[in-house]
Amino acid sequence: MLHTGVDDDDDGCFRERRGSSRRRRRRNKAPSNQPAFSISMQRFHLGLPHSSSSMDTSTLTLTSPISTTTTPFHDLPEASPRPFKKNLVTTLMEVATPSFKEDTYLVSHLKSSEKKALQELKDKLLASSSSSSEAHNNHAFSMWGIPLLNGDDQADVLLLKFLRARDFRVNDALNMLLKCLVWRQEFGADNVVDQDLGFKELEGVVAYTHGYDREGHPVCYNAYGVFKDKDMYERVFGDEHKLNKFLRWRVQVLERGIRLLHFKPGGVNSLIQVTDLKDMPKRELRVASNHILSLFQDNYPEMVARKIFINVPWYFSMLYSIFSPFLTQRTKSKFVISKEGNAAETLYKFIRPEDIPVRYGGLSRPSDLRNGSPKPASEFTLKGGEKVNIQIEGIESGATITWDIVVGGWELEYSAEFVPIAQGSYIIAVEKTRKIEASEEAIHNSFTSKEAGKMILSVDNSASRKKKVAAYRYVVRKCNTPSEVQLSPK
Repeated sequence: MLHTGVDDDDDGCFRERRGSSRRRRRRNKAPSNQPAFSISMQRFHLGLPHSSSSMDTSTLTLTSPISTTTTPFHDLPEASPRPFKKNLVTTLMEVATPSFKEDTYLVSHLKSSEKKALQELKDKLLASSSSSSEAHNNHAFSMWGIPLLNGDDQADVLLLKFLRARDFRVNDALNMLLKCLVWRQEFGADNVVDQDLGFKELEGVVAYTHGYDREGHPVCYNAYGVFKDKDMYERVFGDEHKLNKFLRWRVQVLERGIRLLHFKPGGVNSLIQVTDLKDMPKRELRVASNHILSLFQDNYPEMVARKIFINVPWYFSMLYSIFSPFLTQRTKSKFVISKEGNAAETLYKFIRPEDIPVRYGGLSRPSDLRNGSPKPASEFTLKGGEKVNIQIEGIESGATITWDIVVGGWELEYSAEFVPIAQGSYIIAVEKTRKIEASEEAIHNSFTSKEAGKMILSVDNSASRKKKVAAYRYVVRKCNTPSEVQLSPK
């Protein structure tokens, strides 16, 4: 479904951001009149031996003021997959299908035995506080600014996290909670967020929170490939003092993400973790990985709703055997494991493309986060042997169109051209047809039209048998007017 949004435009009109050479060819036939700002997507199967030669055209149309007509896409036969032999990574991917069900933290949803355990934990925690030398220090029995002895909904959310982590065994949950309170006080966890720990070069690279998933969970990304560089590894993990400093920074990143949580029944009370295993040095980081996993599992129970591993290498089975003993079965039930090259396809299932960093096949750049909520994108699937033309129609003379487009794993041909309406005008090759490599990020470009017409974005997957996920978005601004017309899905 599409919608329009009208926003103020301080710049009037965009300038073209990429000065590519443009090939012109004469348009001999004028197309029929089209309504302003309509989207037409054409799909063509292009003759792989296993695919149909039929053509499917699907059209989404948007007119002004707001009128939406939708013709559904018709599924085309997919390429027959080649038989393959299962390896250990494939087996682990099947075994580790996530079975975790996130708690609502609504007391009314608890079983009678769970309600009884919650009350018992409250009573025992109150008794522990009364016997403590810091009985009058309410701060000693609080986490993230939430007093645990108040008996309100927020306190219940935190207590239920510890009970869930220990399968509602009250004494075990109490011991875990008391140890966590001691650790937070000794570590200074409440104050670590505002400290300058000197890891500027790692921020936004190794561990960082970026955007939200489709259900509103903050997403924390982890990527340790930079440590394949021995000098970098020595600077960060060279001795015990450096390792402890890194662990403190890693806790700082997590604490920043936790500050985005609601801690309310029915709210967003956990994070999503995405761990990129590409180029991760498997032996050198064993000690650091064990420390991080142990620290987080002991002191941050039920803070992660899902753990997504992407770019999983062939030796993942060895890595899995290293950290598996440190994980509970409940933690393992949250795992999603994606082999190398399938990052975008996996992440799109959980996160919208406008919230996924461009390095992982999304449309989000760091600068986007400084401009408020990201502009929504349209998603589509590009099948093997298929070419898709996205036609953005109804562009007026003098208007500027700015677009972003990405295909997960690219390895296909892309082009963009502007087709004027007027008979006898020249078609302009805004971006000549070129091969886009798998490692390339989303394309961002703009074009100012000198006459009315339409923009056609083409992605050609005819040389591949693999189905790929894709997304695009665009904004059309009329020159010398303060208004902006945006077409994108809700």
